[in-house]
Amino acid sequence: MRLATILTPHGRCVAAQVGDFFVDLHATDRGLPVCMKDLLAASKTVKLAAKEASECPKAVKYAANSVKILPPVTNPSKILCVGLNYRDHAIEGGKAIPTEPVIFGKYPNALIGQGDAIVLPKVSQKVDYEAELVIVIGKRAKHVAADASAFDYVGGYTVGHDVSARDWQFRGEEKQWMIGKDFDTFAPVGPVIVTTDEGLDPHNLQIQLRLNGATMQNSSTKEFIFGVPQMLAFITQVYTLEPGDLIFTGTPPGVGISRKPTPVLLKAGDVVEVEIQGIGILRNPVVAE
Repeated sequence: MRLATILTPHGRCVAAQVGDFFVDLHATDRGLPVCMKDLLAASKTVKLAAKEASECPKAVKYAANSVKILPPVTNPSKILCVGLNYRDHAIEGGKAIPTEPVIFGKYPNALIGQGDAIVLPKVSQKVDYEAELVIVIGKRAKHVAADASAFDYVGGYTVGHDVSARDWQFRGEEKQWMIGKDFDTFAPVGPVIVTTDEGLDPHNLQIQLRLNGATMQNSSTKEFIFGVPQMLAFITQVYTLEPGDLIFTGTPPGVGISRKPTPVLLKAGDVVEVEIQGIGILRNPVVAE
């Protein structure tokens, strides 16, 4: 399924995308969960009922262009990120291939959805873009094995944008990775979650970022240094992951700060599109604070 959280004239709801429409799963009288996190964590029987509801001819539908698309998970308990996870990106930056995942986090203040504005903070002059595949957790996970069983804990995948204030991220002798990644609006996500039953291979997806229509990043998740099982195994040594948690999986080459001879950084009036094969396009305008 392709799941979204939308805002309709009748309120917020979890919906399934079917073509150019969103089907309101709350309006089906099937007792389905009203929260995306609960739907991701639900039994196979409930998920089958949701799929059947999305295909019902009498379902309540909204044209995709008539509703506000919110972040697919509006209240994740954790937003975690893996840094330097593409071989081609590490090579671009002249950095050694890491031997274990580099982890940092974002807070909910950074989370925005499709069409929401990325706000350039007045205290930063070097805001950069980073296209990312996002893992959406579907089942509580702790001490996950680094093998195929790790996929049992994945609810689906979505598109993410790890916006980064480089002048804060690399500030001072000790650096400021966390704060440089965590300004308000610095975690656009969406527009939909593609659930694992759709058969997407997270290790073989084209990932692109366009800035005002020009392609700036164009790679494949084949370039992952650490695959989904390795990322989840490493992270769950420390954190207990919960349904709806978001894991940003790293960015490919082409980031603005690394461009020669002149870096390309975000400015007010820009429009950024992140597209991932089989999932969709996450589009956000850029404005000044």
